[in-house]
Amino acid sequence: MPIKRNEFRMHQRIVQQTLLMLYFLLSYNGAQGDEKLSKLEEVELEKQLKLLNKPAVKTVKTKYGDIYDCVDFYKQRAFDHPLLKDHNFYPKMKPTLSRIKKNSNSSTVSSSSTIWSKDGGCPFGTVPVKRITKDNLIRQRRMPQPEDVTFDTQFDVSNNNSELKGRYISSQGYKVDPTLYGDTKTRLFIHFQAGKTHCFNTLCPGFVQVDSEFPLDRSYQNMLSQRGGKTWDATMYIDRDLANGNWWLLMTRSFNQVGFWPQRIFTDLTSFATNVEWGGVAYSPPGVPKPPMGSSFFPIKNSSYDGYCSEITILNEKGKTIKVDETITHTDNPSMYQVFAEPIWHNSEWRYFVLYGGPGESPHV
Repeated sequence: MPIKRNEFRMHQRIVQQTLLMLYFLLSYNGAQGDEKLSKLEEVELEKQLKLLNKPAVKTVKTKYGDIYDCVDFYKQRAFDHPLLKDHNFYPKMKPTLSRIKKNSNSSTVSSSSTIWSKDGGCPFGTVPVKRITKDNLIRQRRMPQPEDVTFDTQFDVSNNNSELKGRYISSQGYKVDPTLYGDTKTRLFIHFQAGKTHCFNTLCPGFVQVDSEFPLDRSYQNMLSQRGGKTWDATMYIDRDLANGNWWLLMTRSFNQVGFWPQRIFTDLTSFATNVEWGGVAYSPPGVPKPPMGSSFFPIKNSSYDGYCSEITILNEKGKTIKVDETITHTDNPSMYQVFAEPIWHNSEWRYFVLYGGPGESPHV
């Protein structure tokens, strides 16, 4: 799997602006929730569903048929975590971020409001949470084990020069994953991982949703790039709250504040990140050919033809933007996927691109 790596020392904060599809997990439609379950398994699944699907103030649909429950902010799944029982979070909370201060006059219109059906979205004080079904839980069992995120490289990340393993945070963004979702739509997602423990979106407590108009699991059904033609991309940031250390997920150039990972849970990210990754990942179940990635062709170093990440930046401890212009590239299967990190002349200026893709094991049509 192609991955972009850039390693930083202490006192560097991560902001990840990720364009196009970060995750292209394609070409597998065989995961369906039709396996036979024992009575005990059925009972356990019903218990899980009751815990996961919180009481809805309102139920809404997107234009693409997805069902969301508008859940009271204070009853969302994040607050099932024991460390958040006595939290002081509230619906109108805003992070203290140097990037937002510098861009407070941004007038970019978010596309999030266009996804709801005629019934509209969720009312203020609630957050949209995609309805979990029994089939969702059954499909989740088929998900592969998470990757090992412990790096061999060690970093000096303390004032007394003692060496510690680099802390890790990765925003993976967009994916097509029939195994997880049961369809081939491109969706927004988040992924939490600590060692071998991992969780998608809000299936386990940890991520606090704030924005009622930008739901996780949302599909981008009509926003697909055409190789050599019209392309579509999206903007994503991860930034650390200067006041309390919470790590916020921001979307679009207007910095829509989707939600955050609380510092009191993610103690290894109390201060700063030491490793940043950009790129793409592909997987397939056992016995299924490895799927294509990006445009399904090897990259030719042209953003009109390749899957890419662009305008990659980080923030240092003073909130200053630092452009990334040097990275370490890695490809697990160079015969199936390739990745390049190149400065490319784009819109009358040189911009640093991570370009990736490949046919996998599937033949081109």
